[in-house]
Amino acid sequence: MKITHPIPQYIAEFIGSFFLVFFGCGSIILVDVGSGVTPSAIPLVFGGAVSIMIYSLGHISGAHFNPAVTLGFWSMGRFPTLRIPGYLAAQMGGASLASLLHLFIWGYDHSFGATHLSVNLPIGVLLEFLLSFVLMFVIASVATDSRAVGELAGIAIGSTVSLCALVGGPLTGASMNPARSFGPALFAGFDSSIWVYLLAPIIGTIFGAKTYDWIRCHREASESPHGCC
Repeated sequence: MKITHPIPQYIAEFIGSFFLVFFGCGSIILVDVGSGVTPSAIPLVFGGAVSIMIYSLGHISGAHFNPAVTLGFWSMGRFPTLRIPGYLAAQMGGASLASLLHLFIWGYDHSFGATHLSVNLPIGVLLEFLLSFVLMFVIASVATDSRAVGELAGIAIGSTVSLCALVGGPLTGASMNPARSFGPALFAGFDSSIWVYLLAPIIGTIFGAKTYDWIRCHREASESPHGCC
């Protein structure tokens, strides 16, 4: 049975966000220091971390671990407005604590896996929007549709994160997650593109969520004389 009291949900979001940033951004640091970890491992670590946490904590909080995903669910009417501040604070806090731990381990000589644009600003905004759109579209399809195979949600979502990171990582860092970018930037320093990582994923996930909702409703309308939703 899903836990509905908010405190366990906030704790789960904090832990999941910490896990994602500590291991995901930790893999980036290991590549930077020449530890033998290859760049191709980074997408696998991020995707694997997401999958593990979905199966570990999804029954408690829904396993968002991402302010943009929380707001995407909210835009679909599937998340209560009053719990948004608690979720966002937990996600940002978990990501920030993970980056603080990286600071203690590695010192100030590293970027802590901070995201930076390797393309011009318009392309960077577009890429973060598109990657976040795709991520939320998949999340909405496997997490909100009763026809989906729910047991495979962790694999589907984790694989999507890995694919997006593989394609977008060299260009924007493939953040798709304001908390994932905010935590490292808190200690590596905020550059002029930080707003891209705070805003574009939110817009992308809302569009992704609404797009899947529209497709689902129109399909239900075509199958039922009572219409959709």
